[in-house]
Amino acid sequence: MNPPATKEDARIALNKLKGFLGPAQIFVVKQGFRGEERQFFFDRVVELATIVEFMPKTGEQDGKGGEAMIYLHYFAGGQANFHIMEKDMGCAGDTPEQFQSQAFGLADLFGDGGELGYISIPEILANGGELDFYFQPCSLAQLRAKK
Repeated sequence: MNPPATKEDARIALNKLKGFLGPAQIFVVKQGFRGEERQFFFDRVVELATIVEFMPKTGEQDGKGGEAMIYLHYFAGGQANFHIMEKDMGCAGDTPEQFQSQAFGLADLFGDGGELGYISIPEILANGGELDFYFQPCSLAQLRAKK
């Protein structure tokens, strides 16, 4: 078990997550940093930033099938779910704002199991999508078994 994150750890981690959180969710998280549940927000933001830092880049899980891992979950519009398996590998010289433009994962817009493909994280965020702070990484097979 990791030691509790500090406010400074959380501030640094939140900055690393800017391409993964929309402005409204960043605002709410910052409010959480000041509330009664601040330690939850400190710890979870640091944990999410670590997950993002070490998750595979585009193509690195190719061929794994159901054993491919899902690292992040976004929800939007009531029933749309986006399960992120790989982050964009980016290009040399990208700024942090440019770097995370797409991901690979499972997009389920209608609750029908969805399909694998490329997902635009900026598009999810622009349409009110939120990163699920309670999601724990699991394999694609484990996720599909839950449905």
